[in-house]
Amino acid sequence: MAQKTFLHDKEKRQKWMAFIQNFHPDIDPQTIRLMDELGFVSRSIYHLREQSIDEAGLSFAQYGVLMHLFFAEHMGGHGELNPSEISERQGVSRNTMSSFIRNLEDEELVERRLDPDDRRRFNISLTDNGRNLVNTYMHDHLDTVEYCFSALSPEERDTLFSLLQKLGEHVTAVRQETVISER
Repeated sequence: MAQKTFLHDKEKRQKWMAFIQNFHPDIDPQTIRLMDELGFVSRSIYHLREQSIDEAGLSFAQYGVLMHLFFAEHMGGHGELNPSEISERQGVSRNTMSSFIRNLEDEELVERRLDPDDRRRFNISLTDNGRNLVNTYMHDHLDTVEYCFSALSPEERDTLFSLLQKLGEHVTAVRQETVISER
């Protein structure tokens, strides 16, 4: 029998809601439930994605760098991205990306080259080892992702996608309003 998680234990759930409502008595309990469930599902999918590339000896974030470079290669052009482009695509800070790139360089999965158009910048590209690693784990990783969403019908996936887009647009607007009001 599967063990109940915190989110699925009715007694613990009620205590959690009472705790939250001490701080914000007017909050809709469904809002808290949605936040908790979305966080749980997101973390669970993240961990499954990590496990899908565990044998590679990289974090999923590091593997993501390789995937973005692989994609850049397949979209034509020179197959190089600068660290700022990669950090933007992955939603991480430039400092974090610098650390990822250093580690991937140490593992000989990426290489750094000076940008011929701007000698103050450099570009990152895959090595043969990096390209082979992406090829080795891509299928298993995508199988894992597909399996995660197989519990939903195509119509449910469409609905979830639309709802997440709507929520994402709203959260982005709220973040921008917060940044503007902090200035």
